[in-house]
Amino acid sequence: MKKIDEEGLKLCALQADVFENSLEAMECSSPIFIRRFMNSRVASRMDRRGFMLGVCDTVHILDEVDSQYGPTAYGKERYGREELYWLGYLYRYWAYTYEKSSKQVYKQMKAKDLRKLYYPYHSLDPAQAIERILEGSGSKEEDYTEKGVKIFRKILEREKKAETIRTGKNP
Repeated sequence: MKKIDEEGLKLCALQADVFENSLEAMECSSPIFIRRFMNSRVASRMDRRGFMLGVCDTVHILDEVDSQYGPTAYGKERYGREELYWLGYLYRYWAYTYEKSSKQVYKQMKAKDLRKLYYPYHSLDPAQAIERILEGSGSKEEDYTEKGVKIFRKILEREKKAETIRTGKNP
């Protein structure tokens, strides 16, 4: 897990502002906007370093999401400003500190499910909130190195068995 730094905090605040401003700028429901945003090209660019060096104001970002998917008035459910701000901030904090893409984070926790956790967790530090969310959902961040080592060991075991069968000798 990566420690949050100044760049990460700025990205969190920017994404939170984008989510909050989506209420006025977008005609679609909040869950639709969030799904579109988290899967958008702009969110993908935010996942990489250097995003803050480019043009990064909320209007431009919202326009980019709209131009990628096309404007829509689909859906009726609208979240509150504070909820949207928290959701935007938390999603970015999660992606930044766990070094995951926005798509991966969204796939792990959809907006409607995360919204249900707003009241119990909105006053917590984002790192604590994410930790509790992961604990509560039964998800835990996997150690990919450890997982890779286990897979590699299984492959080696299979190769040894195949060699033994082929030659009739134990290696």
